[in-house]
Amino acid sequence: MTGSLAAIGAGLAVIGAGIGIGMIGARAMEAIARQPEAVGDIRANMILMAALVEGAALIAILLAFFVG
Repeated sequence: MTGSLAAIGAGLAVIGAGIGIGMIGARAMEAIARQPEAVGDIRANMILMAALVEGAALIAILLAFFVG
């Protein structure tokens, strides 16, 4: 039973990270369309935020497996 709970927790973490990174990408493309001259700054911030979301998802996955 604990293995299936860990799998559900890891799956929820991955789904949340996917939604978060998708929203980051969508908002970045929207911002680039509005201000094409700020592409470098927007891209750098987008990559930083995507890395932070991935890190949080990785920690959530590891916690799901260690606790469950």
